[in-house]
Amino acid sequence: MTPARLTLIGVPANSSGTVDGVARAPVVLRQRGLATALAGYPGFTDAGDLVLPVPVPVRSPGGLLAEDALVAMIEQVAEAVGAARRGGSFPLLVGGDCPVILGALAALHVVADRPGLLFVDGHEDAWPPRTSPTGEAADCELGLALGLFDTGLGPRLRAVLPRLDPADVAAVGPRDSAELAAAGVASLDGRLGALIRPAELTADRYAAALSGLPPPWWLHTDLDVLATDQFAAVDYPQPGGLTWDQLAGLTATALAAGGCAGWSVCIYNPDLDPRRDSADAIVSYITQTITTSDQPAR
Repeated sequence: MTPARLTLIGVPANSSGTVDGVARAPVVLRQRGLATALAGYPGFTDAGDLVLPVPVPVRSPGGLLAEDALVAMIEQVAEAVGAARRGGSFPLLVGGDCPVILGALAALHVVADRPGLLFVDGHEDAWPPRTSPTGEAADCELGLALGLFDTGLGPRLRAVLPRLDPADVAAVGPRDSAELAAAGVASLDGRLGALIRPAELTADRYAAALSGLPPPWWLHTDLDVLATDQFAAVDYPQPGGLTWDQLAGLTATALAAGGCAGWSVCIYNPDLDPRRDSADAIVSYITQTITTSDQPAR
């Protein structure tokens, strides 16, 4: 491949309204050698970790915890991603939790009316905020990006959110349909460009989903798409899931596809990984995928 410039951006955010758990992922992954391993990549820049406001774990009238901190995070991520792309670099966001994609997609909206999203995740993440049992934006970031809950949100949050067309989203790996049905929450199945559950995942369906994404599109990887016996350092484990080899293959194919504008990797809780085995697996996954994939097309 022809090497690309690459910018690493840490986003130490936890939408539970705390500064522990997944918020500690960027610093722990750096300690386990992520930036060092990527330093040999041509044109690599480490932009460091964003300095985010301390969240206040109170639910807003719209139902979300720490809404002010969420707004600030979205704004900072959008600026960091936009700056990387304006400088000709491919942004790699390391979270934190999944709402980081809201900032990334907001940055893409500056250059495209209809950016796309490849959403690789073990959950659909479209709970109505007031119905969410936790109030975490990580329960509903895809629904927020699709504009499903606008009428209940505060004006500051609405102003910074991206707006995706459902046809421009491909979700791969969700396996929470039974949980959603039990709670009376509507599934996104049949409402997106593609939604592929693990049992339905084939090379042909995945290729078709990729080909349907409008450029530029964002690649998002929530590590809870993995099976628990592959990766246990997540707060909300579920039965089933992918293997590391499957996930690495999906990611490499996506990074080699035309139109990929950036990549986020989220949902690792170091507090559940005392030996740091999971951290080392993430570092290996990211660095090997980046260095063995074809040039991410911008």
